[in-house]
Amino acid sequence: MLPVFICEDEERIREAEREYIEKQILIEGYDMKTAVCTGSPEELLEALSGEQRGIYFLDVELKGASMDGFELGQQIRKKDARGFLIYVTAFQDLAFETFRYHLEALDYICKQDQTKMFADISRCLKAVTERMQQEKGQKQPYFTVKVLDVVRHIPVEEILYFSTAGRTHRVELHTKRERLDFIGSMQELERTLGPRFCRVHRACLVNTDQITGVDRKQVSIQAVR
Repeated sequence: MLPVFICEDEERIREAEREYIEKQILIEGYDMKTAVCTGSPEELLEALSGEQRGIYFLDVELKGASMDGFELGQQIRKKDARGFLIYVTAFQDLAFETFRYHLEALDYICKQDQTKMFADISRCLKAVTERMQQEKGQKQPYFTVKVLDVVRHIPVEEILYFSTAGRTHRVELHTKRERLDFIGSMQELERTLGPRFCRVHRACLVNTDQITGVDRKQVSIQAVR
């Protein structure tokens, strides 16, 4: 059962979120339950066991709290690297901030229009359920990497390639959406990732599942876009 955590500083919105989420869980029969509904980041973090994957509906601003929603997301990632982070906020453009904080957010929901907020919450709960079912069926492999103080689990199928970062013992992981810099070596990656990845250059290890063509004249490869 997936626990649902809510951290919102406005009590009215917080209770509205909780009531709607619990209603959706009941109506749709989702394997979820509300674990924490609070305006305190510390209370939410204290409730995390580090052993269970959760769903987190987080406000960004959190007025009067010791940290904002992005900092809270970083702390959550230390205990639940594969949890689903969903930001419910009055701000519109937040994607860049989640990249800056090395966060993987499932979605951003605007709380200014409550009707749309509820519809978006419903969509997120459905998306989480579908992803969990898909993962159980496919047993999708992940590549685990530590970026700063955050442990990330990247689906192997999303990785395009690894390259040297121009600094000793540093490697860059490239996906379609982001680039992560971490401590490692190409030799160790080649050994642990196996034949699915091909060393096309001493400084580049490519996911062969992402290759759509090879240009021998230009000495280049084409990847899935």
